Amino acid sequence: MVVLVTGASGQLGNSLQYIAKKYPEIQFIFCSSSDLDITKKEDCQAVFSKIEPDFCINTAAYTAVDKAESEPEKANFINVIGARNLAEVCKDFGTTLIHVSTDFVFDGNKTTPYTEEDITNPQSIYGKTKLAGEKAIQEVFDDYFIIRTSWVYSQFGNNFMKTILRLAKERTSLSIVNDQIGTPTNAVDLAEVILTIIKSKITNPKSQVPFGIYNFSNEGQCSWYDFAKKILEVNNVNIDLQPIPTTSYPTPAERPKYSVLDKSKIKGTFNIEIRTWEESLKEKN
Repeated sequence: MVVLVTGASGQLGNSLQYIAKKYPEIQFIFCSSSDLDITKKEDCQAVFSKIEPDFCINTAAYTAVDKAESEPEKANFINVIGARNLAEVCKDFGTTLIHVSTDFVFDGNKTTPYTEEDITNPQSIYGKTKLAGEKAIQEVFDDYFIIRTSWVYSQFGNNFMKTILRLAKERTSLSIVNDQIGTPTNAVDLAEVILTIIKSKITNPKSQVPFGIYNFSNEGQCSWYDFAKKILEVNNVNIDLQPIPTTSYPTPAERPKYSVLDKSKIKGTFNIEIRTWEESLKEKN
């Protein structure tokens, strides 16, 4: 079983590499953007021709949420054209595509967890390009799993957890938004779920596991302020932390005020238990 991972130098790509040794039955091929530029279809075709993967996990994405507002074309190239290129090549080679998307496809106006069937209405360039990428895949073929996730952090790359710990060393106080509600997602937990999906197909190749869109994050919900407070707590860091409204911290991109994801579908389909975000944060992998 050959699994190609794009965007291997990012958070999720690194997390997949971190746990790969636990899956000796899988031959992983990890490609960073320098190894495989998904915006170039010929690059995709060349790599697929060489390794003929059974699965492709696409973790490559333009994720600079605020910067995307001033670089819409670049975000579109990676998040839309790149996704379409992979879908088309996956179709040609009989490869199943597992594509990672985001809670930013929603506007955040709900007050209860979003299901996979809820109406999308992204408010940022990042969210719009990620939704367009989902649709591009769906237009090409049916053998895909699209996993929407939220607030991803890990020991790798740049993320909220690492930013908070860095700023805590540089400052005596921090002010963090407390009126945006969502769920942190440990990238290693996300990686494990993706490989659970793949294993289900390996174990039961003729199973009727439905392709489509699935939500995944850790369980529970919190504000960014709550998340920051817990990060400092589990790392035994003590500084002054103040909650502030979004209006006191304007950003180029609008973020959903509420983006908690309902995980009933993925839990039921793959028979998985999901850790709370607090439990997962304590391990920090």
